[in-house]
Amino acid sequence: MIAALTITKFRGINIPFAFLGMAILRIPLWLNRECRFWKLMGSGKDAQVDLAPDLKHWAIFTTWDNKEDCDQFYERSFPMKWFKFFGYEAFTVLLKPLSSHGLWSGKEPFKADKDYKPSSEQIAVITRARINFNKLKEFRSNIKRAADQMKKSDGFILSAGIGENPLLDQATFSIWDSAESMKNYAYKSFDHAEIIKLTRERKWYSEDLFARFEVLEMQGVFNGMAVSEYEPLRATNQK
Repeated sequence: MIAALTITKFRGINIPFAFLGMAILRIPLWLNRECRFWKLMGSGKDAQVDLAPDLKHWAIFTTWDNKEDCDQFYERSFPMKWFKFFGYEAFTVLLKPLSSHGLWSGKEPFKADKDYKPSSEQIAVITRARINFNKLKEFRSNIKRAADQMKKSDGFILSAGIGENPLLDQATFSIWDSAESMKNYAYKSFDHAEIIKLTRERKWYSEDLFARFEVLEMQGVFNGMAVSEYEPLRATNQK
């Protein structure tokens, strides 16, 4: 299985076409028999984990049985042509599922090959949750400190905040230089460890998912910075 995430930035004048795309692009995605799972999503401010929505950044996430089907979608499909025509900056990452637990819209979207051995230590993580409405205020007051801590953590490369709606369905996508770096942040940093504890105690989520991926390819521009090469990205983060 291959998963693909593209985050596109639209100019202000093209924001109406971004909104329109969230509606009409569902049809060709729904009709695409090779696409196993898809989501059209918005983003937080500057495509980050932020409570304020950003009307310029929009995302499309898909999964495929093989890379050939994924490549064909990116080269020929109407949804990707729409994003390319109206957007002016795009970041795309191709991913290989390594592990996953939980549900996304009632589905288990990622199938990991237990015999697969990744060729790189670099990994990506998606944490996604549907927040209980009566817990929204409490969640919002706590989540920003965990996101701020992430950016300061050793091994962090980049992150993006995406979701089907800006209030109740939210996901964090992040890339790390190793699984060890990610685990140190997740379980040893005080802010995130405290968030995990509160999540369980306070029952913030009605549905959640955690998935790890190998990063296969990464290209394009993300918030004005080229991300086609790993080392320049890492060096920028450590300044």
